Amino acid sequence: MSTRTKSRAHSLGTTLGVLALAGTLAFSSTALAQNTAIRPPTNGPASVADLAAGLLDAVVNIATSQKVKNDDDAPAPQVPEGSPYQPYFDEFFKGQRDQSNRQRTVESLGSGFVIDPTGFIVTNNHVIEGADDIEINFANGSKLKAKLVGKDTKTDLAVLKVEPKAPLKAVPFGDSRKMRIGDWVMAIGNPFGLGGSVSVGIISARGRNINAGPYDNFIQTDAAINRGNSGGPLFNMAGEVIGINTAIISPTGGSIGIGFSVPTELAANVVLQLKDFGETRRGWLGVRIQPVTDDIAESLKMEAPRGALVSGIIEGGPIAHEEIKAGDVIVKFDGRDIGEMRDLPRAVAESPVGKAVDVVVIRDGKEQTVKVTLGRLEDGQLASAPAATGEDQPKADKPEAAPLPATDVVLGMKLSTLNEEVRKKYGIAEGVDGVVITEVAPNSVAAERRVEPGDVIVEVSQEAMGTPDDVADRVEELKSSGRHNAQLLLANKTGELRFVTVRVD
Repeated sequence: MSTRTKSRAHSLGTTLGVLALAGTLAFSSTALAQNTAIRPPTNGPASVADLAAGLLDAVVNIATSQKVKNDDDAPAPQVPEGSPYQPYFDEFFKGQRDQSNRQRTVESLGSGFVIDPTGFIVTNNHVIEGADDIEINFANGSKLKAKLVGKDTKTDLAVLKVEPKAPLKAVPFGDSRKMRIGDWVMAIGNPFGLGGSVSVGIISARGRNINAGPYDNFIQTDAAINRGNSGGPLFNMAGEVIGINTAIISPTGGSIGIGFSVPTELAANVVLQLKDFGETRRGWLGVRIQPVTDDIAESLKMEAPRGALVSGIIEGGPIAHEEIKAGDVIVKFDGRDIGEMRDLPRAVAESPVGKAVDVVVIRDGKEQTVKVTLGRLEDGQLASAPAATGEDQPKADKPEAAPLPATDVVLGMKLSTLNEEVRKKYGIAEGVDGVVITEVAPNSVAAERRVEPGDVIVEVSQEAMGTPDDVADRVEELKSSGRHNAQLLLANKTGELRFVTVRVD
């Protein structure tokens, strides 16, 4: 832009500013001439003061303390023998050595909220984990000691109990499923130990998976959540709790507008069980699952990837009569659509123990409904466990190819019949049947899928394999029928199953 052009642009801007000001002055003169009162603008969001005032008394600050052993074993500095400073060093570090075996107290602060006037309080498990002493500070300045009723590490929730002399102000749970992206929410908590603080924002996203646990389904909000807000409530504009503030993403430790809350659709049942039983009682399906990828969907003749692929049935679980089989894709559970793998564990865990549920599976390219009675999920189990894949299995030392008769290479793999000698060489369990892989060519389609020597091919595209010729014939059959992928059901040496899809064209 030339100097002359810049000058004209600047002049134009100045002229417009003058015109705008002149217009304002002209309007003001007219209004005064007509004796009309000018009212201040009323734009902006409505105040939330009344809503906050009715909720602050139900939100509490939680102070915990924990005694830990002083484990500072750092050696004391040495001074030259005979130094005039030696007596001072000896005296100072003698006192430190005397204190090295003493315990020190670690304190932390968090938030919570009252759900029952008799004294039940909800917070995060990480707020009170390992605490020797829990003290509840109320908005009116009173304090009460609390005891732990129950905790759930999988959802990071805990329920506490205090013994008040009079009924406490409590807040109800709302239905987080009704909340939409863009809805207004209010967070109340104890950021940085400052006491009851209110912040307002919107729901930025739903169903967030931040890899915090097996049932991640977080609400994301831009309402300010900081350290010390953990365990505090996220309210809707009706004053109902629709989330429990749990985590933030922040490079500085302060709020940057990305906070996460456990939705009440997940938390309400967990809190009720902790309150009533002191533990969770989740449903258990007893299957191993893995994601349905594009290749797997194509090999199963599915229009698009969806659901959870069953890679194995856990022995001793609820599936006792082959209601569900390895290779089935679960697309609906008890009336709930299963869009992706992680939807299934959450749906199962939220179901009551002993309930008979309808499960819709895709088997042999067709949908069918089976009925399963759920077992009870024990600690250390998952409602439906992710299957081990070649990417997350521990890498064992690769055994050398067995000096046994093997077929020509099939999809980059040398194969052999599974007999006693092979079982012994690779440590394959007796219950594992199929065709053993003795060698995998580098850069082959099998190597790309992390197939390794010692893996056993149990099925190829839902047909059982007994000999290397079975594998070769099945692959040729798939090619001749125009299929692009072969779905391999592989077993490791212990019998744990996983599905792998390899290109055949």
